[in-house]
Amino acid sequence: MEVRIGVQNVAREILVETEASAEDVQKAVAEAIEKSKPLLTLTDRRDKTVVVPVASIGYVEIGSDTKQTVGFAAVAE
Repeated sequence: MEVRIGVQNVAREILVETEASAEDVQKAVAEAIEKSKPLLTLTDRRDKTVVVPVASIGYVEIGSDTKQTVGFAAVAE
């Protein structure tokens, strides 16, 4: 699952590839915000931990787990 986190006043977004489902990520984000937790913690596919201050989160985009491929085609004339 691809998760993009926009941080306020930072030009680049944080990209996390996680094994968690979209529902699990959404629950973690909602819980962190609703319970006024200071940090949102996610673990990526390589078991690295990403910690983001909740107060600085601008947006969270939860994408699909499907890989987008780029193909090349031969055009006959």
